Amino acid sequence: MRQFVTIAVNTFMELIRQPVFLLLATASTIFCVFLSCVNYFGFGDEPKLVRNSVLAVMLLSGLFGAVLNASAAVAREIRTGTALAVLSKPVSRFQFLIAKFVGLMTALAVITYLNLLGCMAASKMAFDSYGSADYVSLLIFVGSIAAAYVAAGFSNFFLRRTFMSDAVFALTLLLTIGFIIIWQYDREVPWTVAKPEVNWQMIPCAILILLALWVLAALALACSTRLEVIPTLSVCVAVFVLGLMSDYLFGRPAGEGSVWANVAYAVTPNWQLFWVVDALDMGQKSIPWGYVARAAGYAVAYCGAALALAMILFEERELN
Repeated sequence: MRQFVTIAVNTFMELIRQPVFLLLATASTIFCVFLSCVNYFGFGDEPKLVRNSVLAVMLLSGLFGAVLNASAAVAREIRTGTALAVLSKPVSRFQFLIAKFVGLMTALAVITYLNLLGCMAASKMAFDSYGSADYVSLLIFVGSIAAAYVAAGFSNFFLRRTFMSDAVFALTLLLTIGFIIIWQYDREVPWTVAKPEVNWQMIPCAILILLALWVLAALALACSTRLEVIPTLSVCVAVFVLGLMSDYLFGRPAGEGSVWANVAYAVTPNWQLFWVVDALDMGQKSIPWGYVARAAGYAVAYCGAALALAMILFEERELN
């Protein structure tokens, strides 16, 4: 058990020390808040447009993060010989692979949490055609990011600590504080406690997106046992696009009794199960937590199948 925890923690630390992780987390979070400061002229539907846009940014940034991190966690370590060095210890391949996946899940949870803060801040800052952009909240949010980078630079220069990991931890803390300030800030009466306008339905939406990212990460981990970054990204994008159309491509023939369609419909991950924004657009007031639990069960089952495939591919992989 100690070896498992050590590998998982080291994997998480190595992933957040990647420059692309910090860049992706920062850029996607800033872009989410930026989308709330744009004039859409949506005839009263501006908050809905902001919500849909920021959740799409969260999903796409997580897609690239899942693939890049999975390749960094497995494919690069196989190529550099690190995996062989670890497996020469009393560590099984199954333990190694599952620990890598746990570290990958934790890293994706961090980037999703940062994007969630940006999404909820954007829902608070959204305005209609008769309003104006909330530049004070934008300044608070961007200032929190700048303060996190300054704190990481200070620890790197004076304490000789790793800049990337410290920046991620500082972002997590300071963006949380910045969001709380934005939540309690009223544009009409500055610096007074106001009735919250944050769209809290972002939280179950973000959890469902995180479950989808974990499923995609399991598939990327299976591909990374044999492929490098670009082929893994190509396969995952193809599976992602195919899963978005699975209801149309396989759902209809499966309903008509087609055997091949039933098999393809079961094998292909259905991403529509994790994207509930359409239900909110059609008048659904809230997302039932029972649905989130059922989606979590589907994600656990699919991750288990993907990791079983990854284990089969990894057992036959020559590491030397």
